[in-house]
Amino acid sequence: MTALMTDPPRARTIDPDDLTLTGVLSGALRGRPVTVLGFARSGIALARFLVDAGARVTIYDGRQSVDLRGSIDALGGRVVTLRLGPDVDPSETWDGAAMVVTSPSINPDFPTTEPRLRAALATLVATRAAGDETAPALVSEADLFLRLCPAPTIGVTGTKGKTTTSALTAALLAADPAHPAVLGGNIGIPLVECLPALTPGHRVVIELSELQLPTLSRGTTVAVYTNVTADHLDRHGSVDAYRRVKRRLAELVDPAGALVLNADDPEVAGYAAVQRGSVLTYRLDRPDPGGLGVVDDWIVADGVVALPAAGNGPAAVKTDGRIMPVAELAIPGRHNVSNALAAIGAALLFGVPAAAIRAAAAAFSGVEHRLETVAVANGVRYVNDSQGTQPDAVIAALRAYPAPVVLIAGGRDKGVDLAGLAAVVAERAAAAVLIGESAPALAALFRSAGLRRVEHAVSLDAAVAAAAALARSAAAQSGASSAGSAGPAVIATVLLSPAAASFDQFEDYAARGRAFRAAVARVIAAGVS
Repeated sequence: MTALMTDPPRARTIDPDDLTLTGVLSGALRGRPVTVLGFARSGIALARFLVDAGARVTIYDGRQSVDLRGSIDALGGRVVTLRLGPDVDPSETWDGAAMVVTSPSINPDFPTTEPRLRAALATLVATRAAGDETAPALVSEADLFLRLCPAPTIGVTGTKGKTTTSALTAALLAADPAHPAVLGGNIGIPLVECLPALTPGHRVVIELSELQLPTLSRGTTVAVYTNVTADHLDRHGSVDAYRRVKRRLAELVDPAGALVLNADDPEVAGYAAVQRGSVLTYRLDRPDPGGLGVVDDWIVADGVVALPAAGNGPAAVKTDGRIMPVAELAIPGRHNVSNALAAIGAALLFGVPAAAIRAAAAAFSGVEHRLETVAVANGVRYVNDSQGTQPDAVIAALRAYPAPVVLIAGGRDKGVDLAGLAAVVAERAAAAVLIGESAPALAALFRSAGLRRVEHAVSLDAAVAAAAALARSAAAQSGASSAGSAGPAVIATVLLSPAAASFDQFEDYAARGRAFRAAVARVIAAGVS
């Protein structure tokens, strides 16, 4: 069972550069004191992996143990030292440690990190930089994984679209039965626990956010970019700083690997100048030589060459380069055509044949909380886009569905300029129902842009009920009808795409998405829709 151990004695620190997966699995960490910072998903996975490798693990989290019962239970009885709660001095938890490993959200450079922990980490970093060999090394969960992973890795990042692109990339790679595909990272599955089962024959897709990228000391085999605009300015302070963080994956990519770049995004297209690895571009028009594009409503490759690991020859496509019709994609919206091009590019680099790509892409219906149709009832389609926290993502969602659309938005402001979003909301939405802390500001912004119908709701349940009524009303005014249609006809859409973080009301975007699904079920059961 989980127990509280005595403080470990000071020990020789671990140089992460000396660690290998074979060494770790053979006992390189046995008996070594390691501190894990953060006790959510990544912290739990780290603790289990490190304890199973023989390390003596201390876990620090600023929350009380009563709030972390689920995390404690998830350890499965492994013996650790728990240092939990606001009265614990963070720096004391790594006194004598050989290494400190962090969860993604913990960073000495982020103002969103707990102030005391941030200050303690800054001191640790400075002490290490000054050459104090008794100070433990600091490494993130994502960086530790990339240091130890024996398989080729495909890192996917971008301001929007990275979750869909990551999931589709994994689905396309899985179409090659000789090379099992594994998906994780920011998409919700910490990959460190997968390490013991991985081999060089696997293909690992890792979604990487702006939280993880600054902590990396090495890159992935392939770096896939969807787009880079502006987001998370509450952490990075400026658009330029945010873009520098995003660029890091390109700067670290394996020279024997490749960059997969969106040629329609000027910022991302500029990463071709990094000059690491080969470059495969994709665009929603005729492809560049060696890239992917769209011609006559077909996704087409023009001279794509596979990686050395996949034979270093021409990609397995027909002589005319055609891979699949755009119309066969099951994921909605023009932006998802771009996401599909990115994923297809990665699959071609690893030698997946075009026919297998076509079948797998046509079967892919999307990911949870990203343009996820959760129900269609009485002519109203309910779409869970809880991951739509950034204006470009919400704009893409609004453009993915025909009118009328009723938008549910609001939450905790992320410090991003929403003026461009407001204009599209006024153009595309019949109405908006607003929730959370940012509701008053969004209401003023949307009304000033010309949206006539704006309502407030005290809860997500109330918002769904109000949006359902507004959707039916808007459909009636437009003359839309479901009469005579085969199957569940759609005459209006209720779209949860918040343009805000979830933390004012929910644990995370996933909890908000689950709450939306439950609210939709209650509204339908009550006969409101």
